Amino acid sequence: MSTSEELADNLPPATRHEERKVLAGTLVGTTIEWYDFFIYAQAAGMVLAGLYFAPLSQESAGLAQIVAWASLGISFLFRPLGAIVAGHLGDRLGRKLMLVFTLLLMGLATTLIGVLPTYAEIGVWAPILLVFLRILQGFSAGGEWGGAALMSVEHAPRNKRGFFGAFPQIGVPCGMILATGVMWLLTTFMTEEAFLTWGWRIPFLFSVVLIVVGYLIRRTVDESPVFKEMQERKKESAAPLGQLFKHNWKEVILTALIFIANNAAGYLLIAFFASYATKEIPDGGLGMDRSAVLLASTLAAFGWLAFTMYGGILSDKIGRIRTFQIGYVWVLLWAVPMFLLIDTASIIWFTVAAFVLTIGLGLSYGPQSALYAEMFPANVRYSGVSIGYAIGAILGGAFAPMIAELLLGWTGTTISIGIYIAVLSVISLVAVSVVKETRGANLRVEEAHREYLQKHPEARQN
Repeated sequence: MSTSEELADNLPPATRHEERKVLAGTLVGTTIEWYDFFIYAQAAGMVLAGLYFAPLSQESAGLAQIVAWASLGISFLFRPLGAIVAGHLGDRLGRKLMLVFTLLLMGLATTLIGVLPTYAEIGVWAPILLVFLRILQGFSAGGEWGGAALMSVEHAPRNKRGFFGAFPQIGVPCGMILATGVMWLLTTFMTEEAFLTWGWRIPFLFSVVLIVVGYLIRRTVDESPVFKEMQERKKESAAPLGQLFKHNWKEVILTALIFIANNAAGYLLIAFFASYATKEIPDGGLGMDRSAVLLASTLAAFGWLAFTMYGGILSDKIGRIRTFQIGYVWVLLWAVPMFLLIDTASIIWFTVAAFVLTIGLGLSYGPQSALYAEMFPANVRYSGVSIGYAIGAILGGAFAPMIAELLLGWTGTTISIGIYIAVLSVISLVAVSVVKETRGANLRVEEAHREYLQKHPEARQN
């Protein structure tokens, strides 16, 4: 049995209890963060164009929708800033503090969107304030994922990092399930007029409840053992960012490229599919029933959750790289047939198209936390994974719905969107294939547990 496995088997009950708290904290926290992020994405595809970009909507509904998608994407431009700030402070002050901060900031921005007056009420200030709050969401999301990923992976036994790391990952489909499910309930049991007038605000205001729950869970989670080990040894870097870009810039680039295809395809599933399917036929859509499409999207999100968890588990068995490769080959092969099925305007085929996509999405997302954590040394790990993830999101999902809308307008066919996703899949597939298998890399977790428990024997007690 390996040293790490012996360590995992001999962990005191308090430490194993802490592991369960970490998994709950990262899952609940990321679910809430991504619920907040995705509820905006879905609102952007359904109501925001007419409410906050009214002058453009009067001139051209298509142009207003493109601008609404752009407001979705602009927040991604600020995710690297959030990643830099949260990563820098997280490497210095700890993962836990930054996770609580990003959770509260995201919740505040989301709640304020729920009470923001429209263009008809305050004029040009409406879109300005909307974009500002969206920027705050992007800043928060930039610092969220890296901290959650490292909290889970750095607490994990070496042979279960993929499994532990899948918990913050499934926060994405869980967030989509919540966001899409709430939208489905509202559009099913409210009139169209009531939903457009005030009903769309309910999902944003609901964030208050979720934030309280997430905060109460996260504040009880102990700090990462690796960070504790760095504090004990006094080996914190004076300038983690400087070291990151001096010694690990290649890893940052690779992490960004590895993520772009998954993020782009994911945001089509989250936002574009439902918008395109439910838009009226004269406006370039399929004219499908909104409630049925949202229900189908919710069912697909359950598939995404299951395959993401399976992807993390599989990566512990066959390796991170091989699991990613299988996932991206799947997305590559499905990209064009998927749109052919959606274009039938059949809710059954729409569901099949979205669900089958989640197989590839899950396999190329579940192992991400473990892979990224194992690619960077501990003193720049938070910064490295957060910045690489944020840049990948800009290149991938930030403007994917807008690009899809533009491609559809220029070419008149969704096949062009499928080709776009296929090209990104090739790029990400090549990038991940360049990385040497990381499974089993030393994260210094063993030293962290030993030294911390030696100096703090009370942690062994219940």
